[in-house]
Amino acid sequence: MRHLMSPLDFTVEELDNLMDLAQDIEKNPKKYAHACDGKKLATLFFEPSTRTRLSHEAAMLNLGGSVLGFSSADSSSATKGETVADTIRMISCYADICAMRHPKEGAALVASEHSRIPVINAGDGGHQHPTQTLTDLLTIRSLKGHLDNITIGLCGDLKFGRTVHSLIHALVRYKNVKFILISPEELRIPSYIRNDVLDKEHAQYEEVVRLEDALPKLDILYMTRVQKERFFNEEDYIRMKDFYVLDAQKMELAPKDMYVLHPLPRVNEIAVEVDDDPRAAYFAQAQYGVYIRMALILTLLEIEV
Repeated sequence: MRHLMSPLDFTVEELDNLMDLAQDIEKNPKKYAHACDGKKLATLFFEPSTRTRLSHEAAMLNLGGSVLGFSSADSSSATKGETVADTIRMISCYADICAMRHPKEGAALVASEHSRIPVINAGDGGHQHPTQTLTDLLTIRSLKGHLDNITIGLCGDLKFGRTVHSLIHALVRYKNVKFILISPEELRIPSYIRNDVLDKEHAQYEEVVRLEDALPKLDILYMTRVQKERFFNEEDYIRMKDFYVLDAQKMELAPKDMYVLHPLPRVNEIAVEVDDDPRAAYFAQAQYGVYIRMALILTLLEIEV
């Protein structure tokens, strides 16, 4: 039995197979419509989520399975003091696979150690968000045709942004990927990502403050929001939240074949006027998230169609 805790749980070859499966699902949805008949997915969300929870649920429903679960810690026995280990032991009696989001780093790993069903880490604190990373990889590969030989700009909250940390971990394994890290001084990439991932893998990267300086060089721009829930005080958040706003004027600096991704939700870091630009790919990205999660559920349940 396999779990997904981190994008690194899959080799590059396994990731390629997963993305091939996702692209086949996109092309032939009817072929997979009953692949999970009789199977149940439990969504255990101790932290609010729209896309991650609903895309997992949509993925299972598209495969013919059913879903159960809760959407906040308030509606679970966690409020009574139940441990993650006990919760997962119980859920293992009810479902065939589960997706779990938790505000504490490592909670999903604890769950996987006590589970009798595959566990998908749907985000653990500021640590990892592997299914978002799989979504990002599939989106880039679908738009660009490949994952190597690209320059990607990561912009915004690089300190607390778990989507950014996961994506760096995944992309350093591909050849000739250059990272441009765009953030204010206070939200720079943590030193453990810089030292243990980028430097260790001899990745090419540069750190800049101005988005305008990076835009002309990029194949992909990955925007992120400044996350209010990760800040300790309101003043710092207010000061940082409008640091970057991508608008039509800035988009004129970008190459014609650059795509803009965003894990969503956006607050105000991408102006609504950018939505009409053919390079805006963040809503397509949300759709790719359903296909890759369908492929992941099939892979972890060892179901072949």
